[in-house]
Amino acid sequence: MISTNEFRTGLTVEVDGDPCQVIEFMHVKPGKGSPFVRAKLKNLRTGAIAERTFNAGEKLPRAILERKEMQYLYNDGANYYLMDNETYDQVGLSAGQLGDGVKYLKENMIINVVYHRGQVLGVDLPNTVELTVIETTPGIRGDTASGGSKPAVLETGVVLQVPLFVEEGDVIQVDTRSGAYIKRA
Repeated sequence: MISTNEFRTGLTVEVDGDPCQVIEFMHVKPGKGSPFVRAKLKNLRTGAIAERTFNAGEKLPRAILERKEMQYLYNDGANYYLMDNETYDQVGLSAGQLGDGVKYLKENMIINVVYHRGQVLGVDLPNTVELTVIETTPGIRGDTASGGSKPAVLETGVVLQVPLFVEEGDVIQVDTRSGAYIKRA
């Protein structure tokens, strides 16, 4: 059990049976009345963000999240199939369960799947992935005065802005958190 006085950003607790992550919190001590904690919580099951008020010292159960390393195998149009590296069991996840990570999945990529009580909550992708540029316009010298960018289509189908010197066939590093170009690999 975790006291509301011990709240920290990123802490996961169970509220009404759902795992929630503390996004923001504030201890309030009014001049009249008892102190309380106002917290902004993200429901990890639904993705909804809500503000809740708790009495100071109120105890909540800690949400225990389990992470399993899995390998992405393939997509059949409706589901994305992952294989547990230890048991070789295959699990099919919808695009909604994977979130924005769908844009960066390559076959045989290792990702962490987050579970709570046997139910998939989401996935943790590596911070960077290496993807091949399959389509981009040629960069023409003298187009810009200082640095420039152009759109590029990557092997997974995602389109992002890259510097003018990047050509088709180049392998680039992409930040999966922001979707930004980092460097040529």
